[in-house]
Amino acid sequence: MPEQLPLLGQAAIAALFVLSLDLLVGYAGVLTLGHAAFFGLGAYGAGLLAQQGWGEPLSGLLAAALLAGLLGLLTAPLVLRGGDLPALMVTLGLSLMLGEAANKLPGLTGGADGLLGVEIWPVLGLFRFDLHGRTAFLYALAVLFLLFLLARRITASPFGLALRGIRGNARRMPALGTPVRRRLVAAYALSAAYAGIAGALLAQTTQFVSLDALSFQRSAEGLLMLVLGGLGALYGAMLGAIVFTLAHHLLSEMSPLFWQFWIGLALVGLALAGRGGLLGLGAALLGRRA
Repeated sequence: MPEQLPLLGQAAIAALFVLSLDLLVGYAGVLTLGHAAFFGLGAYGAGLLAQQGWGEPLSGLLAAALLAGLLGLLTAPLVLRGGDLPALMVTLGLSLMLGEAANKLPGLTGGADGLLGVEIWPVLGLFRFDLHGRTAFLYALAVLFLLFLLARRITASPFGLALRGIRGNARRMPALGTPVRRRLVAAYALSAAYAGIAGALLAQTTQFVSLDALSFQRSAEGLLMLVLGGLGALYGAMLGAIVFTLAHHLLSEMSPLFWQFWIGLALVGLALAGRGGLLGLGAALLGRRA
């Protein structure tokens, strides 16, 4: 079990990233193909902060959240200006631009070699990051748990209900007095902040940041995990991230060349079995039994 702690830590970070996507895609109904932009920005922000001599982990998470949230706030008007297709193109373009900028600034980001020299202090001044990954796993799990509770409160609040209404019918919500654009901008910034924290967690627990943090593959895999678990359900987002991460690990060990085929086959079977991802499938099976 101790040798699996790094993998479980990666699953917790993936779950937080997918949680950020669910707040935007599942609840607000805003599509994105470039959410890795905020993940990578948070990773590089926390990594650079530690590299320059400030390795306190909690303040690193806060700095990453503020940095990614600010970028989300600034870019939200561009993303929300048109429909779904312009939103996809703008988010993808933003992620590609940040990735290329990180690649062309090796003096700052390390370029293709990655950001080295990231030294993180003990959590709360007590718990050092060990080679076995125990502290990293518990730290990532604790952050995921706290932010999951916060996300539950947010989605159950009038703000969260307004987002569901906007996703259902954005044209009718102004008649109820809901400022649709402001709610969507706030949801976009909140989702970006969550993604930034996930990226910072990756940088702190691995003490390394690579260009992969800004890659399109990370955005695509995040959406894949979200659909796998179930859109618009926080538990589904976490379930999809954990199942995908563990399946990726097991299948890549069993079949390094063809693991994507088996995951694709499982997704096709899940889509044919019913809607709502794994969470919806489980609810349907329980309903039939009852």
